[in-house]
Amino acid sequence: MRSMTTFQSNKWIDFSIGVAMTAVIAIVAKYMVQLPLLNIMGQLVVAIVIGMALRAWGLIPSAASSGIAFSSKRLLRLGIVLLGMRLNMHDILQAGPKVFALAAIHIVFTIIVVYGLSKWMGISRNLGLLTACGTAICGAAAVVAISPQLKASQNETAISAATVAILGTIFSIAYTALYPLLHLSAAGYGIFTGATLHEIAHAIAAAAPGGQIAVDMSVMVKMTRVAMLVPVAIAIGIWNTRRAGGNEKTNVKSFPVPWFIVGFLATSGINTLGIIPSAITELLITGAYMLLAMAMAGLGLGVDFVLFRTLGKKPFIAGLIGSILLAGLGLLLIHLFHLA
Repeated sequence: MRSMTTFQSNKWIDFSIGVAMTAVIAIVAKYMVQLPLLNIMGQLVVAIVIGMALRAWGLIPSAASSGIAFSSKRLLRLGIVLLGMRLNMHDILQAGPKVFALAAIHIVFTIIVVYGLSKWMGISRNLGLLTACGTAICGAAAVVAISPQLKASQNETAISAATVAILGTIFSIAYTALYPLLHLSAAGYGIFTGATLHEIAHAIAAAAPGGQIAVDMSVMVKMTRVAMLVPVAIAIGIWNTRRAGGNEKTNVKSFPVPWFIVGFLATSGINTLGIIPSAITELLITGAYMLLAMAMAGLGLGVDFVLFRTLGKKPFIAGLIGSILLAGLGLLLIHLFHLA
């Protein structure tokens, strides 16, 4: 009996060590993003990079695996739920039908292009689709939200998230350099960054040269894209369920919508109604990113670095081509919709 109690105690200690490791990485990442250049990458990206580096250096105790897995899976879903507090449906509606149409066109176009390129290049279905959704919607957050729908592996999720993050950082820097040459108004430039960049951090950082108007418009358009994460995730889940079932028809009504997607919608509704004071809302959003950063750290700690170097090249090329085409389409539509 005593040995059993000791065994359970040891398991709990090992579990706690794993969770604590991801928490420490998330906190370190939060402070690191205050440094130049790293602030463009964002907390989620830095957390996964730190995790991958620690794994590559062999600094992960094997006993911590259960706690790391808990962070990368359970805390991930809770973080997605709380992230809904960042969405205000009123702001999205006020953006107007043109902005909504712009975001929708970009998402559909990018998913088709990047996933199509991935299939052509022989990239696995999950890896290609995760990279496509991350590029199209909201970077790492979209990757980790859609990953459970595809039952993707930790390596697939981490590789896609890191690929999209690196691309977003490159394009953020490029946009900042190109801003004087684009001849867009502050509002037009903000719409452009929000409609075509990957992470929220990328959009805000790239919009900064245009001033506060550009940043506000960038966030509004970016949030419109984030809002589309829910229908895209559900659609992909239905598609994946039907595909797994072969030729049998799947009843859409019986499709099990993941609880974290429902939670995301619920918290978005709560924020829209203004039920919770803004100070508490900000704390919840901060908590959401901390949980997501812990999840990303967990993913990074679980990545096989050799496999990453082997599998990561083709998704990067597919995402790069898709990002270039997305930027070109964004500029074209902004002028066609008279938003420049």
